[in-house]
Amino acid sequence: MDWTDVNKTYPNGKKGLTDVNLSIKQGEFVAIIGLSGAGKTTLLKTVNKINEISTGTLQVGPYNVNQLKGKNLRKFRTKVGIVFQGYNLIDNISVLQNVLAARLPQMNSFRAFIGWYKKEDIHFAYQCLAKVNILENAYDKAKDLSGGQMQRVALARTLAQKPKIILADEPVGALDPIMAKSVMDGFLLVNKMDKITVLANLHHVDLALQYADRIIGVKKGKIVFDNTWDIVNLEVLKNIYGEQLEQFDEQQFVETKRKREIIQEEIETKIKEFK
Repeated sequence: MDWTDVNKTYPNGKKGLTDVNLSIKQGEFVAIIGLSGAGKTTLLKTVNKINEISTGTLQVGPYNVNQLKGKNLRKFRTKVGIVFQGYNLIDNISVLQNVLAARLPQMNSFRAFIGWYKKEDIHFAYQCLAKVNILENAYDKAKDLSGGQMQRVALARTLAQKPKIILADEPVGALDPIMAKSVMDGFLLVNKMDKITVLANLHHVDLALQYADRIIGVKKGKIVFDNTWDIVNLEVLKNIYGEQLEQFDEQQFVETKRKREIIQEEIETKIKEFK
C-alpha cells in the first residue's frame, strides 16, 4: 500500500487528510493511533475506497485505487477485509453461516441464491473459526454471543474472504480487557501465520504497542509519527495526543514490553499447534 501526496477534502471544505505519504509492505502489522477526529478512520477507509481521496495517488499492489470503479472495484474489495467495531453479523443465523456468507461473492448466482456451499468452503470456514478460537460456537446463533465472541466471528468471516489485507476500525473499543486480548490475539495470529497485512485503528496505546510492529501517529489529518513500536516514548505520545494524553508513564512502557513478549510467545505456540 502506497499513499503519495494524498489529500482528502470533504464537500463542506473540511480537510480530512493532508499530504499523506506512506508505504506499508505486505505482511506488516500496523497500528494507527491518535485522538478521535484526527483522521485515523479517514486514512483507513481510503484503502478500499469507502473514502475516496481528493488528490494524490493510492496504490495497493497492482491497483490504482482511485481509478477503480464498478466490477473492478468490487473484485478489489474481495481482497481487502474490514472489521468494524459494530460486528455487522446477521443475528438470526448461525456463526458458521455468518462466516460462510463471505464466500458468496466467489460463488455462481445459483449456488449463492440457495446457499449451496462447496465442501471445501465449509471446511475452510471451520478453519477460520478455529484460528480465532471460536469453533466451539459454530452452531450458535450470532445473537446469543458476547461482544468479544461476535468480534471474533467477524474476524473469522473476514478471513473467509481470503484477503491480502485486513482493515480494523477500533475493533476492541467496546470490549473489556480480557475480550479485547482474545480478539487482538486473533489478528496477530493471522498476521504471523498467513502473512496478512493488518492495519488497525486502536484507541488504546498499550494494545498498539503490545501487538503492532509499526505505529503510525495521526494528528489533524497529518502523519506526525511513523516508526517501529519500540521507538515510541512519552515525547512521541505527547506530540500525537497533546494535553489529552491519557496517563502513561515509564513504568507502563516496561509493563507493555513485558506483556508484548508474553503475547508474542503465546502466538508462536499457537502457530506451531496449527501446523
